Amino acid sequence: MKKLNIILSIFLFFIVACSKEEKEISVIKETRQDLEMVSAYKEAYKALDEGDPYFAAKKFLEAELLFPQSVWAPKSALMASYSYYMQNYYSEALYNLDRFLKTYPTDENIAYVNYLIAMCYYETIEDEKRDSAPLLKAKDQFNFIVQNYPDTEFALDAKFKLGLIEDILASKEMYLGRHYIKKGKWIAAINRFKIIIDNYNQTVFVEEALHRLVEINYKLGLIEESQKYANVLGYNYLSSEWYKKSYKVFNKDYSSKIQKPTKDKTSVLDKFKKLF
Repeated sequence: MKKLNIILSIFLFFIVACSKEEKEISVIKETRQDLEMVSAYKEAYKALDEGDPYFAAKKFLEAELLFPQSVWAPKSALMASYSYYMQNYYSEALYNLDRFLKTYPTDENIAYVNYLIAMCYYETIEDEKRDSAPLLKAKDQFNFIVQNYPDTEFALDAKFKLGLIEDILASKEMYLGRHYIKKGKWIAAINRFKIIIDNYNQTVFVEEALHRLVEINYKLGLIEESQKYANVLGYNYLSSEWYKKSYKVFNKDYSSKIQKPTKDKTSVLDKFKKLF
């Protein structure tokens, strides 16, 4: 019995010793990983600061992989996405940002992650003749930010960007409307100009859209419809050049002397000097 107790004591001592040794090895391993991660993060940050965002992105991702349990892992992942964004590698940035949302859904920087997603789409927007997909994706993402993070600085900028997107979407409709006028496709043109009035009436294109509706309806013999749009244009934009053009549709003898503003180059130069 005594011998059995001695054996049991030795066994328990061995287990405890092994356990302590494993913990020490684990702590050393984690410390080494932590140091490697910090080293990779610093190297990445330095590369970004020195103007090499692509290399920085690779090192930030390396830092994330070295110590995924660390609080620095999500920071590294986000910095990698930002680095790709700075390099104009928007597809890579979007891929990593989408992965971030799935991997770190409760991170404190989620608002910024969504904002950066919106900016990736926004940066790929081209003129009114090109694909509308980036426009619509950016619009949806900025709206998401305004609705879900209304009290952040990101929401403030998102509202500004949404105004610019509305202008571009309206310009696309205007471009198509003018194109249909040239082709003599009156109904298609009318539909485009109506979209501007119904959906983008806060943009600079609404005045021209109303005038085009005056012109087309008058041309088609729809005088009452043409007059209706002329009245709306006159009521809201009486001093507009587009209203003067619409007025001439009904009054062929109407003419107005338009005084072109002179360019005050001296004033512009003075304003320029004040910046320095």
